[in-house]
Amino acid sequence: MKRRREVDLATVLGPVALPNPVIAASGTFGRGVELASLCPPGALGAVTVKSLAPFAWEGNPPLRTTEAPGGGMLNSVGLTGPGIDAWLRDDLPALRAAGARVIVSLWGRTVDDYAQGARRIAARADDLTAVEVNLSCPNLDGGRHMFATDADATAAVIAAVSAALEPTPVFAKLTAAVSDITVIARSALGAGAIGLTLVNTLLGLAVDAERRRPVLGVGGGGLSGPPIKPVALRAVWECARAFPGTPIIGTGGITSGRDAAEFLIAGASAIGVGTATFADPRACLRVRDELVRFCRTQGIARSRDLVGTLEAP
Repeated sequence: MKRRREVDLATVLGPVALPNPVIAASGTFGRGVELASLCPPGALGAVTVKSLAPFAWEGNPPLRTTEAPGGGMLNSVGLTGPGIDAWLRDDLPALRAAGARVIVSLWGRTVDDYAQGARRIAARADDLTAVEVNLSCPNLDGGRHMFATDADATAAVIAAVSAALEPTPVFAKLTAAVSDITVIARSALGAGAIGLTLVNTLLGLAVDAERRRPVLGVGGGGLSGPPIKPVALRAVWECARAFPGTPIIGTGGITSGRDAAEFLIAGASAIGVGTATFADPRACLRVRDELVRFCRTQGIARSRDLVGTLEAP
């Protein structure tokens, strides 16, 4: 019987080595332990937990989520969470016991919030794989105050977080809702981020025509899922060309192994599976297995050999 070709999924994100490139994206795997019985965290490259602030936050009023055309989702959850201290105490131990490599997503309303949060995380940094700095959530304050739309604001936050967390690897999570994402990325990398997460959800609106009101409780929200995949791919490609060798986690509309391969080819070293998890709690595992099959059919022995192989037009 013919032996199946083995595929090596191992990847590296700067100083971070992962057994495979599939990461549960922030906000879609809960605080990290809710889905563990259905999708063992240790089987993934890493788990990015729902964004945490140095304070508890209830988030936005309902309705918080709704379907969007093309298999997408619009959400205005608003970064609800228990706060960093409560998560470190109540959730991190169980997640680590499940074998997860943990990426903490950090948010705040001010530079000082981010710095304070980073200092609290630093006390448990040995338990963490990396920290992702969420600079780009569009459903907080209606998207009016995203740090990632301003190069100086991005640099200020990343500098404060990096100083508090050194040597823990820091990734900057950016938005594609800017005229040139490489300008913001350059600012983040120059201020101490070792890599980028590309991209966050995009501002959108759903309308209830009968009531003539927005569907979501606060009006607009963040669009995710397959509709934003081309935008995310473009952001990854632009940053990979501008900053060769920079670790990039590509996320936005990934629902299959082929999608994952496309992001790797565009220049990502790892990929984040997000919205797909709401429909299929085991989506991360399925995408991982489908990536293996894709590599086999293409005669590729190592998935990392796909990274950055997109040919210029």
